[in-house]
Amino acid sequence: MTLFSGQRRAAREPAAVRALAAGSVGNFVEWYEFGVYGYFATVIAARFFTPEGGGEVEALVKTYASFALAFFFRPVGAALFGRLGDRIGRRPVLILVILLMTGATTLIGALPTYAQVGAPAPWLLTFLRVLQGLSAGGEFGGAVAVMTEFAPPGRRGLYGSWQSFTVALGLLGGAGVAAVLATVLTERQLGDWGWRVPFLLTLPMGLAALWLRLRLEETPAFREEAEVVRPPVRELVGAIALGAARIMGWAAAGYTFLVVLPSYLQSTLNASFQQALIATVLANLGFAVTIVPAGLLSDRIGRRAVMLTGALLVAVLALPLLNLLQDGGTSHTVQGAAVFGAGAVVGLMAGPGPAMLSELFPTNVRHTGLGLAYALSNAVFSGCAGLIITETVKRTGNVDIPGYYAAAMCAVSVLALTKAPKRKAS
Repeated sequence: MTLFSGQRRAAREPAAVRALAAGSVGNFVEWYEFGVYGYFATVIAARFFTPEGGGEVEALVKTYASFALAFFFRPVGAALFGRLGDRIGRRPVLILVILLMTGATTLIGALPTYAQVGAPAPWLLTFLRVLQGLSAGGEFGGAVAVMTEFAPPGRRGLYGSWQSFTVALGLLGGAGVAAVLATVLTERQLGDWGWRVPFLLTLPMGLAALWLRLRLEETPAFREEAEVVRPPVRELVGAIALGAARIMGWAAAGYTFLVVLPSYLQSTLNASFQQALIATVLANLGFAVTIVPAGLLSDRIGRRAVMLTGALLVAVLALPLLNLLQDGGTSHTVQGAAVFGAGAVVGLMAGPGPAMLSELFPTNVRHTGLGLAYALSNAVFSGCAGLIITETVKRTGNVDIPGYYAAAMCAVSVLALTKAPKRKAS
């Protein structure tokens, strides 16, 4: 028995590595694109949402409304592709969603602007954002299910953390490409055609992800338990609501500090595009550094303990951090350390988060359940972050709004993390 058990473990190791790679690369592509859209929000606003007579802030609000719309289609994608993933398998769904995401993102890079075709331009952009939202909704549930279902015993936190780690890499990749373009191109070149380059780069990355996913095996857990009786709908809905509340702070603080920050610094604190990108790169570096260690630590001391630490730290420190950025007398070194620390704290929630969500649901509803919990939370608290913050600052003149927003959402997550689920999935 021991010999056969060891053989099965050895046979699963290459499949587990392939699952980690196939799941990770799709997440990288997805979040690279969402990061690029956020980093170039002011440029996109000028090219697609500023007809003659329109103001810059109004255009930025419309750009973030399009950003939010894509997030609101994530739950639709999570339900649609999650249902498919729980019925026909994780592998075919992951192949389908990477094709959809890659096609939609590449086409954004080829879209005509408002100046070229007029009113159809923002509608075409919004349509492609909807397609991205649908595919992203199916991506998370499938990728996390694959990673955690292939994970060796006692390593779900570590394997699941790679989903969040590749989110950080994707955001960093997008910020890096944006920073390079902003450095080597003039402002006019960036506005005329340079902004298209990051979106067009998605095509080769998506093809690489597709190749990896075509080589992916179906997960052992799905093959063994797909026919088990499904839990009652009421129980499933309760688990989805609990999961969404637990990651609310991660969603809100993550997008506030990692994606919305560049536009906030430019539109509110009068920072240059390059300064805003440097701050964002530092925040995302901090985020990346803590994710995998946090996932590994959660395998030893528990998911909730690590996530609670992160949520409490954001709730307490979000406003003081923002005040440091606003203070003109604060040195660049201190400000850089502050945004790096902000990203690192968000990583404490993001590392254990995927495994925590996976463990809330049994195998035969896992793709749907964890995908919906993540998509719903992100639709409201990530997708709307830029819109809420920009519009509220505009109406109130209060530049502390981002700090209040992140702190309040993390406070709700603290309460949800103290509540135990009614059942724990295998």
